[in-house]
Order: sequence, then structure tokens, then C-alpha cells
Amino acid sequence: MQPFDSQRPLVAEALAALGIRDLVLSLHDPSFPGLPDEDLGRGSPYSGGARAFLAFASALGFTGVQLGPQGMVSEDNPSPYDSTLFSRNPLNVSLEALTQEAHGALLPRARLLELRALRPEGPADRTQHGFAFRAQTQLLQEAWEAFRARAPQAPAGSPLAALAAGLDRFAQQNADWLEADGLYGALAQLHGRPYWRDWPEPLDRRLHAPLPGEEAACAARRAQLRALCGEALAQHAFGQYLVHAQHSDLRTRLRGWGLKLFGDLQIGYAPQDAWARQALFLERYLMGAPPSRTNPEGQPWNYPVLDPAQYAAADGTPGPVLRFMRARVQKLLEEFDGVRVDHPHGLVDAWVYRAGAADPHEAVRAGARLFSSPDLPEHPELAAWAVALPEQLQRSLPRHADGWVRALTAAQVRRYATLFDTVLEAVRAHGGEQGDVLCEVLSTQPYPLARVMAQHQLGRFRVTQKADLGNPADVYRSENARAPDWVMLGNHDTPPIWRLAEAWCKSGAAQAQAQYLAERLWPAREGREDFARRLAEDPGALVQAKLADLLACPAQHVMVFFADLLGLTDIYNAPGTVGAHNWSLRVTPDFAATYRERLARARALDLPRALVLALRARGDTFAAGHAGLIAALERQARQAASAD
Repeated sequence: MQPFDSQRPLVAEALAALGIRDLVLSLHDPSFPGLPDEDLGRGSPYSGGARAFLAFASALGFTGVQLGPQGMVSEDNPSPYDSTLFSRNPLNVSLEALTQEAHGALLPRARLLELRALRPEGPADRTQHGFAFRAQTQLLQEAWEAFRARAPQAPAGSPLAALAAGLDRFAQQNADWLEADGLYGALAQLHGRPYWRDWPEPLDRRLHAPLPGEEAACAARRAQLRALCGEALAQHAFGQYLVHAQHSDLRTRLRGWGLKLFGDLQIGYAPQDAWARQALFLERYLMGAPPSRTNPEGQPWNYPVLDPAQYAAADGTPGPVLRFMRARVQKLLEEFDGVRVDHPHGLVDAWVYRAGAADPHEAVRAGARLFSSPDLPEHPELAAWAVALPEQLQRSLPRHADGWVRALTAAQVRRYATLFDTVLEAVRAHGGEQGDVLCEVLSTQPYPLARVMAQHQLGRFRVTQKADLGNPADVYRSENARAPDWVMLGNHDTPPIWRLAEAWCKSGAAQAQAQYLAERLWPAREGREDFARRLAEDPGALVQAKLADLLACPAQHVMVFFADLLGLTDIYNAPGTVGAHNWSLRVTPDFAATYRERLARARALDLPRALVLALRARGDTFAAGHAGLIAALERQARQAASAD
């Protein structure tokens, strides 16, 4: 019997008793483990290694999986938040599947193993993005050549004929974005420059955004490129069909395991999208993050800003911007059960700064809110789009402060919500609920955003490792959570909780953490000090109590980042930094054995033990009513930690 065979039903019963609707595991595509004969140095949710890991997550008791953005990335920038909005990442295609007869046998297994053998030596818990990018691109090229050669002669009813028919349907249904992204790749090859602003041909730079009088010339150039680059466009569609089909298979598998799949509606844009949709964006402003508690200097993201003048057409019907947003969200919701809204501030009241500034960091610090700047001398252009009135501003505060706007009418809130409402309308149209929308609101929540979210009864993120224990009103303290909120120990932008707990215990900061957790989790005065002392002395006990604190709080949604679950201490992403170490942490192939070994040392998250603490935190009467469940969870914890 496997050590987790009986855990899922127990966890489900405990979550229901605590009123928790979602327990979601979060990780990005490259972080999945790979099997030895398929791994080119980067994970994929569609691989054999991912299948084993997701089955493991289901057995532990998770109810869902949160993935990051899944668009195409470049060889020199693996950040998923700079990836394409419509095209999926072909690096996720399971090449091992393409060696099988059921999928057309487009690749010889020996060829996959040949490139696998060339992978440079490196730690198993780190991706090798550059090698994986080049090797995957080469093998997909070979699979495409095999398909082109064999598909015309494939007998009816064969896997290859079915693949060809599916590709034809897919290409017809998604022609618009397939052509745009395919042409970008073809033009980058043609000009020998990957970034569109560097292309020497002006008309190619403006192919989808002609200047007045250039419409006919751009249309003629697009027709010319379709003929000239037909092979490249067809190959792009082929790769996209493969990765979309494998994603569909994943959703079917996860439903069978009782796991919901959440996607990520990123706020940023890849170069492909900035080029193809440049007519939708403002010319003189870019989007970034203002100074905040987490990043006091702000962050110049260099993301384009959607033009408010194009939200609605002259007759009041949805304009180009809203049609674009609807298309984005609808595609995402066709592929996922729920959606994480990345930086919803950017949809409601983006922080914008001057494009083309010599010092972007200085420019972002001098920026302003797109719809909350009615009369700023340094940003006179923003007055045309202001929703907030001058008398509604709290000018004693910095203009990035949450309270800069201090009052709004219901009509003004509806104007702020224009883009955000598009997301919610699409969710409802697909049969979803408000609880299927995760809003990544962290240290800042400007008043207009708070009003928009309250209008939809949506919660925010509460990252408890960041809690200010000296401030009872701090947004990250678990007792301040509300039912719609999502609570977590950390996320992909924070240090793993295990790294922090070790540091807290060494520095003495664990004393305050332990006292706080003891008051939250130990209702009786008797024994509370002893409990706090154990937490302050043992990082493992402290982390389990931090997890129990999430499970005991009023929030109905709990998220766990994979590094925290598995007891890892390396940082996944350090915001504002660039380097090969970022975005590279991944699950090792021996994850199950390693997790059990760490459980035995209390150095990995132990859901049964944390749930016992959370159940007992509700008081003696509540615990007595669930005595059988508590005893079963304790047995499960002992069994899992002692399994060979």
C-alpha cells in the first residue's frame, strides 16, 4: 500500500469541516519533473514526469493546480510573464508522445535519446533552458518534416490521418492569432533580428498598424508574406496544434483525478503581441509597478498600455480593446477551469510612466495612475482619461498610495471596472463562479481596485510570510482574511518558507512568530507557552504551524507553492533581477521518496498534521465533534512519515 493512498479522502473531509473550498498547488511549466528518457532539461505539464507528480498531488489531497502563463518564450528570456498571449509554448510538447504509434510516430525514440544524451551535466533541481530550447526546436523541426512527408499518404483512420485532420480544423478555427505569431517568427528570421523594433523594413514593423494611407501597402505585404512564408506559417500551426491537443488531454486527466486547473491571465505582453496589436496601445506610456512595500523603488516593466479611447466604439458598442480582451479571456477559459488575474491593478488603474525615458527607473517612480490623474502638471495627457475628480484625491499622500483616491460614485466604479468586468463576464459565460477568479492583489490595493473587487465580491492574496506581527491591521495577517481571499505561505516571487524559518530561528525572530501562532492555534491558555517554545526552537514545527494558520483562518481558498510543499530552500524568482538562476528551480525525478524522507524530519509540508492543528484551533467542542477525523489524520501522518 502506498503511504498516501488513504490521505486524499481524509484531507477532503477535513477541508470541508474547516470550510475550505480550494487547496491548490502552484507551479510553472518548466518546474515539472521529467522521466530520464524524455527530459531535455526543462519540465512540461504534459510529460510522463508531470503525470506522476500530478497524481502524487492528487493523492496528497490537493483539489487544484495553478499554472503560470503558458505562452512562447525566447531563448534568452524564460520568464513566463513575458510570453505570448495566444500561442502556447512549443517547449511544452511532450516529444516522447511523438515517438508513439498512437501519435503518428513522427520521431524515432533513438533520436530523442540521442539529444537527451547531449544535455550538459547539471543539478537535477535546475532547468537548462538554453539547451532545452535548442534541442526541442530541432526535434520539432524533424517531427514537422516527417509529418509533411508522410501525412499525404497516410491511410484513412490512421493516427497520422487523424492528426492531419485535427490540424486542419485547428488552423481554420484559430487562423487570426496563428498567422500573426507565425509571421512574427518568419520576419524575425527574414531580418535576422528577433525584436521587431530592430527590423530594417518600416512597413514590416507596422504590418498590423499601418499609418494613414499605408493600409493597402500593408495588406499587399501581408499577402506577399503569406506566399513567401507559407511553410513557416504551416509549421507554426503544427507546433501549436500539438501543444494545444496535449493540453486538452491534461485537462481530461486532471478531471479524472478530481483536480481543477487554473490558468494565468498575465498583465504583460510578448514582443509578438506588442507588434501585432500595437494599434491598441498608447504611444507615450508604458506600464510598471509603483513604489511599494515589497519593491520601494518601483519596477519599470516596459509593458504597453491599452488605449482607453478604444475601449468603446462611437456607438457605444465594444471597441477594439474590449474585443481583444474578450478574445484573450475566452480562449483562456476554454482551456482552464479558473483564472488567476495577474496584477489586476493594470486592468483597473494601471501605474504608467513615460516611454523612451533615459532612466526608466526614475521614470517609473515619477509615474501616475492612468485613470486617477485629473490635473497632474507632469502628466497633462492623463487628464483626458481621468475617472477620479480633483476633489476626490487625498493630496497629502503620494499618488501611488492606496488612499490617493478617497471617494468614488457607483458610476465611476463602473468606469474603472470596464476591463475587469470583461474577465468576469467571460467567466460567467463559461459557467464559472467568482471563486474561480484569483486576484493577485498583494501589498497594495488602491481604492478604485478595492471598490471594483468588492463589487464582484472577490478576495485578495494574503501572503502570511510577509505579515507585520506588530500591526494588528496588517493585510497579510491571517485573521484579517475574509472568506473570498486566497491565503498562502509564499508564491513564486518570495523566498521559500523553509529558508525564512531557518533564518527566523537563527536570528531570534521566531519568538514573535511562535507567540503569534500559539495564540492563533492553541485556544486554551494551558500549554500555550510550551507550544510556542517548541515552535520557536524548531523550524519544522514552525512551518507546520504556519500552514495550519492558513487552514484555520476565515479564507476559503489556500494555495501552496511547490517549493514550500517539498521543503526546498532555493529561491525560484527574485523580482527585479535578471539571470539564469531565475525561473529555473524544478521538481527532481525522485520527488516522492525525497518528500517522504523530509516528512520524517518535519522538513516538508505535512497536510494531515497541519489539519489536525487547524481543527483543534476551533476549540474543544469543535475538536470533540471531529475526534474520529483527527485520530485518522494523526495515523495518516505517522504512516506517511515512516513509510520506506
